[in-house]
Amino acid sequence: MLYLAEVQKGKGGLLGGGKAELKLLACQRSEQSWSAVPGEEVVICEEANNYSAGALVLVDLTSNRQVQRVQEAARQLVSILQNFSRLQEKFKTQEEEIEQWKQSLTYQSQELNRREMEMEARREQLQQMEEDFEQLEQQRQEIETQREEVNRLREEFNTSRQDLEGAWEHLRGEMRRLEERQAEFQQASVLDEGSAQTIQELLNRLTESTPSTDGIQEQLAGSLEIVNQQQALLSQHWQNLDHHRSRAQQMQEEVDRQAQDLHQRWLEWHQAQESLEQARAELKVQQSSLSSKKEYAHMLSLQLQNHEELHQQVYRLADTSENVTIGHQVDVDALEKMPLDELQKLVQELERDLEKLSRFVESQEEELRFKQQEIEALQAKIQSASEFDRLNLENELTDEQDGYQMLNETLVGQRRSLRERKSVLGRHQAILRQRQGIVDSASQDVGIDLGPILGQIDGHRHQQSEELQKLESQIAQMQSAIEQAEGMISNQTSDLELKRNGLRQEEETLLGRRREVAELWGRVNLYQEMLQPVQDAVDSLRYRLEGVAGALPQMQESGNHQRQAIAEMRQIIAGLTSTPELAAS
Repeated sequence: MLYLAEVQKGKGGLLGGGKAELKLLACQRSEQSWSAVPGEEVVICEEANNYSAGALVLVDLTSNRQVQRVQEAARQLVSILQNFSRLQEKFKTQEEEIEQWKQSLTYQSQELNRREMEMEARREQLQQMEEDFEQLEQQRQEIETQREEVNRLREEFNTSRQDLEGAWEHLRGEMRRLEERQAEFQQASVLDEGSAQTIQELLNRLTESTPSTDGIQEQLAGSLEIVNQQQALLSQHWQNLDHHRSRAQQMQEEVDRQAQDLHQRWLEWHQAQESLEQARAELKVQQSSLSSKKEYAHMLSLQLQNHEELHQQVYRLADTSENVTIGHQVDVDALEKMPLDELQKLVQELERDLEKLSRFVESQEEELRFKQQEIEALQAKIQSASEFDRLNLENELTDEQDGYQMLNETLVGQRRSLRERKSVLGRHQAILRQRQGIVDSASQDVGIDLGPILGQIDGHRHQQSEELQKLESQIAQMQSAIEQAEGMISNQTSDLELKRNGLRQEEETLLGRRREVAELWGRVNLYQEMLQPVQDAVDSLRYRLEGVAGALPQMQESGNHQRQAIAEMRQIIAGLTSTPELAAS
């Protein structure tokens, strides 16, 4: 199981040979899950001597707390923190998107409620207009009835007038005959009884045929009253028509204003889209520059790997030949001035540390050989295993190979440390023998010192490493800037997409409003087309009734003249006849 631990060291000897421990801080539960280790749990580990006190390392422990491998935790901690930062940015972006969707849904819900209220109001207006149309239709039918009544009265009036004209013609004929008879009987003072009786019957018939205008006046007054009532209802409908026309004009102005505002917002959206395209072009330039820097960083990394391989080859060369050594900085003056017994103790202590480290390295080498044998055995099993067992064996082989790789990488540093301590011990032993006066022929052999070469290699490595670190820092900054730009572009893209969808919805809403305004104008025009013929019919009916009312006084005056003429004729006949009863009748 993998743990995060802190290196702790106690006080040791001159070369730092103190006891090293690992304080367990956290335990990995899954790939992205860690939990703190309760208490003060420590594990003794010889490999921790290779790390300074307070350093953070990753240690792989078995179930019985045996150390399998130790590695630096810096890179993995940085990777974990970077992943955590990316997750935070992702969660923040998702929260912003969710909030934007919430606002969009709230706006759409409010818009739907508003449109539903407007549709309800439109439905009520339509219902009211339908009722008004029904009333208009009823009024039109009543007006048609009144028109038929007026036509009937007109026909009766014309018939009465024709009868009256016929009676007058008959009367004028009788008067002419009377005048003729008056000329015939101008020498006589009286009429005979038969003629007088005939004239008297004619006068009676003429009196009975004189029309009466009282009934016509009553019917005419009733018709005018009905026409006035119809005109009052029509006036109310004309007012409703003016109200609907004003409403239609108001809605038309509102729709025109919304159309202009929507056009302006579309212009702003296109400008924002152009700015976004420009930002995308700049992002591509930055990504191209980042790609170039990554290629250069990869080249530097390859050079560092080559120098590392050269460094390892130099060390392997030093291991393969006794005449090849790697010089280390040893304070020779201090050792020559040191008391001889202290120098002997120091050499003995270095020999014990070297022996301890040699045994530890040998045990690690033995474990490495044992792991190699296990890997070879698993490979042999895989070749003869079934499909079901092969999967488990391959997973086990992968784990063993990973353990072998980590142990081998750990032994590289330990082998190097062992060679360095051998070199230091050899220099101390040579100085001790020299001070004891012992001639050591082996120590007088000059050999080949690869220290300067390693120094140059390390110098190049250090220079390239610093350059690579700077370049990686620049790459990290550029990546951060590019990620921010990508996030900003992504947010702007989402925002523009939401705005475009909103504008399209508003266009659809505006189109619906335009249809509503057109329908309202159509209803207003239809209302007016229906009202105008009814108004024309009422005006025509009123004109005709007023004409009839104007002709009634003339008819009444004509009747009065007729009755007066009949009375005068009766007096004339009474004067011409010798029978007073006939005159009186």
